[in-house]
Amino acid sequence: MILKIKIFDYEHEKDLEDAVNDYIKNKNNVIDIKYQTSHFSHSGEQIYSFSAMIIFQDFEQK
Repeated sequence: MILKIKIFDYEHEKDLEDAVNDYIKNKNNVIDIKYQTSHFSHSGEQIYSFSAMIIFQDFEQK
């Protein structure tokens, strides 16, 4: 079994949600999804990062 990952990172949580849902829509090989948020201030503006890592089994590798 070969495991792979796919990483998504967006400034808006809805964009992340849409991207992850689109990616896993017809997949039956997803093992786990890890989710993380972070934020920081740049020039007085709050910047947010919403990220997810999808761990999946790659059936096409030999």
